[in-house]
Amino acid sequence: MRSLRFLVDVNVGVAVAQSLRDSGHDVVFVGDLDWCMPDTDVLALAHQEQRIILTIDTDFGELVYHSRRPHAGVLFLRTPGANRDEKIGLVQEIVQRYGDQLPGHFCVYRQGRLRIRA
Repeated sequence: MRSLRFLVDVNVGVAVAQSLRDSGHDVVFVGDLDWCMPDTDVLALAHQEQRIILTIDTDFGELVYHSRRPHAGVLFLRTPGANRDEKIGLVQEIVQRYGDQLPGHFCVYRQGRLRIRA
């Protein structure tokens, strides 16, 4: 599988970002830039750099679908209560199985299923 470009939101965690880097992906962790970066700026940066946003923040759905803001892809994890190791394993599995489908799409993982929307 090809290397992907990610922008990992602070709410997902630095450990997930590092795990993706260790797997050969090009990853920027938002916390390394600005822990308080507004979601609109995160989305704009990800679009400008053609990075898939990895987040658990529901605001990105609002920005993409209601505000019609451009994006290069969003992977939204609906995994309340998941610990760091569970998130790492889950993200690695999603990227391995669906990595080629993530760029340019809004993807939602929930209860063992990944929904991929244009």
